[in-house]
Amino acid sequence: MSDEKRLTKEIANDPDSDLSEFTLLNDDAAEALAMRTGAGHDLGGLTSLSDAAAEMLSRCMGVLDLSGLTSLSDAAAEALAKHKGPILDLSGLSTFSDKVAEALTKHEGELLDLSGLNSLSDAAAEALAKHKGCLDLSGLTSLSVAAAEALAKFDGELDFSGLTSLSDATVEALANHKGGLELSGSTSLTDAAAEALAKYDDELDLSGLTSLSDAAATALAKHRGHVLDLSGLTSLSDEAAETLAQYEGELTLSSVIRHKVFRKRM
Repeated sequence: MSDEKRLTKEIANDPDSDLSEFTLLNDDAAEALAMRTGAGHDLGGLTSLSDAAAEMLSRCMGVLDLSGLTSLSDAAAEALAKHKGPILDLSGLSTFSDKVAEALTKHEGELLDLSGLNSLSDAAAEALAKHKGCLDLSGLTSLSVAAAEALAKFDGELDFSGLTSLSDATVEALANHKGGLELSGSTSLTDAAAEALAKYDDELDLSGLTSLSDAAATALAKHRGHVLDLSGLTSLSDEAAETLAQYEGELTLSSVIRHKVFRKRM
């Protein structure tokens, strides 16, 4: 028995319908949804979307949740890029073509959610760096140096919390970014990477680190961004604690480590 559930025009016209349970969408139903003034639509159950339906849904002015889609045609991406609502959720995509990336970068909403992507080509990164709203790339598990260099040009906060390891060259590239930088998935940091991040002049989240060498602590104590999250640290040498105590900005630490560091300030 098929688990597919089709959203028809009749159902779309019922404002009390739970749209999230449907896996298929008729084109005329998409048109009906687009006519709901200012309404957001939870269509997270959809597993496919025709180009015509994408064109209709792009007229929706509210939040558009299409998080169930695992693929998107170039034409559908071009259509959805015209969506004027605050959030376009495409977090079900784990990969997409460079043409899709180029199209989606034109989206003018507040947030483009691509948190399902686990990899990104250099060309796609170059395209997405031009996006004018917020960009969620928290699912990326790898990032080339070239992609990092491209995304460092993005004007806004970058969430790379899915990256568990970072090469020194990648960190060096990301340190040139202007905007908040979340690297909370990284569990280790080389001394060279810490030295590069010390030059980063915005909020820096390294809350995934559980330990820090004395040299890395010395480097991060000079961080220019004035907001540094090291709340994941579970151990710290006396020398590193004394060095971090000299940090002049807002430093977030666990209660145990905070006591050790701030005791050095007394």
